[in-house]
Amino acid sequence: QVQLVESGGGSVQAGGSLRLSCAASGYTYSRYCMGWFRQAPGKLREGVAAIGTVGGSTYYADSVKGRFTISQDNAKNTVYLQMNSLKPEDSATYYCAEEPGCWVPILQVGAFRYWGQGTQVTVSS
Repeated sequence: QVQLVESGGGSVQAGGSLRLSCAASGYTYSRYCMGWFRQAPGKLREGVAAIGTVGGSTYYADSVKGRFTISQDNAKNTVYLQMNSLKPEDSATYYCAEEPGCWVPILQVGAFRYWGQGTQVTVSS
């Protein structure tokens, strides 16, 4: 079993930055993928960024390319999402997710097995 805990959310003005963290605990797989997703009120959960922990391949939604960066610290079992140039439309609850045994991440909700509880990000104009 894997537990994921997100942190780092908050309120920021447009153009500002936040860094989200996702700490994983419990069983540690030798190979897995991590992803960040977000869900705004009344909208479907959507993929933001993902990383393969072996090889480090990364994938981003078009809406965040050039602004968000996903990274990992394997020693700390932690994945980060650096969010720069934030826009009001980035406001949402952000969730991290893990898929064990994964080589290449797929930025889809159904491709991840374990989920955190989410952290709120609010960007004001």
